[in-house]
Amino acid sequence: MKTKYLQQEIKYEGFQLAPHWIYKNFKIQGDATVAFCGECEVKLTEMVDIEDVINNEPIYSKSMLSFISEQFNVGLVEGVFRQRLLICIIKEALERRGIKLTRSGDDLYWNDKKLTVSIATKSTTSVLIHTGINIDSTGAPVRACGLQNDLGIMDIESLAVEIMDKYSEELEDIVLASTKVRGV
Repeated sequence: MKTKYLQQEIKYEGFQLAPHWIYKNFKIQGDATVAFCGECEVKLTEMVDIEDVINNEPIYSKSMLSFISEQFNVGLVEGVFRQRLLICIIKEALERRGIKLTRSGDDLYWNDKKLTVSIATKSTTSVLIHTGINIDSTGAPVRACGLQNDLGIMDIESLAVEIMDKYSEELEDIVLASTKVRGV
């Protein structure tokens, strides 16, 4: 899997969770994950999570570290497994920095405040994952926390690169592990 930290600030609005968005905008073809920072505002009309639409729960964060991943030749259930793996890798990276978190499904919490948003969906050609980690949760519509204003994490880029590298390594290692066993 190819990975790239994007230096430009990008406002995540939901429309970016689309097939070939990474390829069309950053010329990275195939399985890829990109990370970027910027405001996050996903209105109900752009929501992929139908439960959030039904519950009238739009997403907002003044500043968020977003990961968008597109992975081909994967079914939706496997895509959700991969989404949960990404969440676990984020949790481990933050816990190595001394931050105690709890995970509930695809969400991470600190002191009962929501730190992340995440969704996996299927397009006609790929599985798409968006995971966002609040940097500054000011204005969030739920009890939320942020990497900088609550957890004291200032080097967002190095955190993002560490997470993407570990995620890519894990996925490659899983495929490799499947090639070393004989069928029974």
